[in-house]
Amino acid sequence: MKFKTPLLRTLHVDTALGGVTLAATDDGLAGLWFDRQRHLPDMRGWQPDDAHPVLREAAAQLQDYFAGTRSDFDLPLDLSHGTAFQQAVWQALLAIPAGQTTSYGTLSQRVGNPAAVRAVGAAVGRNPISVIVPCHRVLGADGSLTGYAGGLERKTALLALEGAR
Repeated sequence: MKFKTPLLRTLHVDTALGGVTLAATDDGLAGLWFDRQRHLPDMRGWQPDDAHPVLREAAAQLQDYFAGTRSDFDLPLDLSHGTAFQQAVWQALLAIPAGQTTSYGTLSQRVGNPAAVRAVGAAVGRNPISVIVPCHRVLGADGSLTGYAGGLERKTALLALEGAR
C-alpha cells in the first residue's frame, strides 16, 4: 500500500498478541500492523515518534482493549490511503460492533455492491488499521474463519477476547 503522505510518525508497541507498529498522519491514525503480518507497507523514511499524541492514545487504548476494559476505540482515523472502494469497505467494517461478526457477502451488500464479494475480501485483507478497523469480525459465509493478514491465531484470539466465538 502506498501512503500519499511522505512522512508518517510511528510507534512500536507490544501487545498481548505480539508487537505492532502504529502509524499516524496529521489527520489521524493511519496504520496498525502486527509484526511480520502480510501486506506490510514499506516503512522506510517513516519517523519514530513516541510523543505523538495520536500514537500514544492509540497505544493506551490498545492496552485497555487487550486487558478487556475497552471494546470500542475513540481515535481520529486517516483512511485516505486506499481507493474509494477500499475506503467504503473500511468504513463498513467500523460499523460491526464488538462481539459480533458478519460475512463477506453481507459486507458487500452494505457497500452497495452485492456481486463484489471477492473485491470486498481483498479490501478487507488490505485494511491498514488492524484491530481498530475490525476486519477480524468478518467470517466466511458458513461462519468459518477465513484469512487474516495477522494470522488466523490472532483472529481467533481477537474474536474470543470480544466474546464473538
